Amino acid sequence: MSKSQTESSIRKVALTSLSGTSIEWYDFFLYGAAAGLVFPKLFFGDVDPTTALVLSFMTFAAGFIARPIGGIIFGHFGDLIGRKKTLVIALMLMGISSTVIGLLPTYETIGIAAPILLTSLRFCQGIAIGGQWGGAMLLVTESAPSDRRGYYGAYAQAGAPVGVILANIAFISVSMLTSEESFLSWGWRIPFLISFVLVIISMYIQLNLEDTKAFKDLEAMKSSTEGGAKEIKSSPILEALRRYPKRISLAAGAFLSVQVTFYILVAFILAYGVQTSELSRNDLLMAVLIGSAIMVPTQFMFSDYSDKHGRKGIFMTGAALTALWSFALFPLIDTGNFYLVILGVTGGLAFLGMMYGPQAAFFAELFSTEVRYSGASLGYQIGAILGGSFAPTIATLLWKNYDIFWVSVYIACASLLSLISVYFLTETYQTDLNE
Repeated sequence: MSKSQTESSIRKVALTSLSGTSIEWYDFFLYGAAAGLVFPKLFFGDVDPTTALVLSFMTFAAGFIARPIGGIIFGHFGDLIGRKKTLVIALMLMGISSTVIGLLPTYETIGIAAPILLTSLRFCQGIAIGGQWGGAMLLVTESAPSDRRGYYGAYAQAGAPVGVILANIAFISVSMLTSEESFLSWGWRIPFLISFVLVIISMYIQLNLEDTKAFKDLEAMKSSTEGGAKEIKSSPILEALRRYPKRISLAAGAFLSVQVTFYILVAFILAYGVQTSELSRNDLLMAVLIGSAIMVPTQFMFSDYSDKHGRKGIFMTGAALTALWSFALFPLIDTGNFYLVILGVTGGLAFLGMMYGPQAAFFAELFSTEVRYSGASLGYQIGAILGGSFAPTIATLLWKNYDIFWVSVYIACASLLSLISVYFLTETYQTDLNE
């Protein structure tokens, strides 16, 4: 295969991965926006607004609790039967779950069954996203040239901010086209129902891809040996835990800052800004949308940098800057000035891009091929549950019971833990993924 054909092939894989992850995260983040703006009023009965908000964010956390389970299940089968098949199944699960959320009756109609069903479907979303990341990330990184692995890995990572953009556009559009009463009655359902169409399109694209060369080579090696790799073949997840416990733990720690900060910026900020400033729901959604749009090119820029200068340095710099920026974030939001709010959100998301962009390549390079899906997914999803699951809830409780300043302290502490975790990881950017 010529160089131009190779580049065309990896570009196709990268764009497909971007489309798949964008759609998955669109569905996942729809829930985050709705948890801050809609679900407290519709699914939690006659309780005070603060309690309803906390309960809503608790259901939001259910998705994160499920993510390690999804990482374990899909990681096992991703290392066993391939990256592509598991990714398609994860997409289907997400699409069905999100569509059913859009059809759910509210508390007024079916009582306590409404939040129970909502939480169950959020749990299914978490399982899906837990499986999706590893598959999408490995499709790209295992297919990319070794000196461009960080850059192409950013395509899989870019799905998160693109998903935020799509979710916010959907909510803003419906909000602008409906009255407040109509939005709360049926308008909020439309973005969830749209997700089914998007997943069908994505699945069609995914089914036209081949699995990665690294996985095919591993399968060929297994077939050519009598008893080689039987233990790994039967339980990749256990093998990953046995061989790489330190790397999995440190990878989880590295992800804390990204998760805590990201979900405070895209979910908690919506509820906080509406209640403390004169900014509207659409103003805050637009601020998050703009910040996410700027996060996308920063991810590619810093990922490309990591291909030339290493992953650790840029990751640790992002963690340090995020910690510092956390103390500027809420004073900027408290001004109530739309442009300063955009600055606050955008600055935070841009610094996250320094970590999140190179992360796909960084985590893939930490593990050998036969357990890479399992090992990378475990590190990622454990970090997600420890960092992101209760971040909006913790932020709400700190804000309501103490002061918004302590939310900044919370972000800074998570960032410090990430910086320390990355420091103790080995540099990986020159690793051969076929070994």
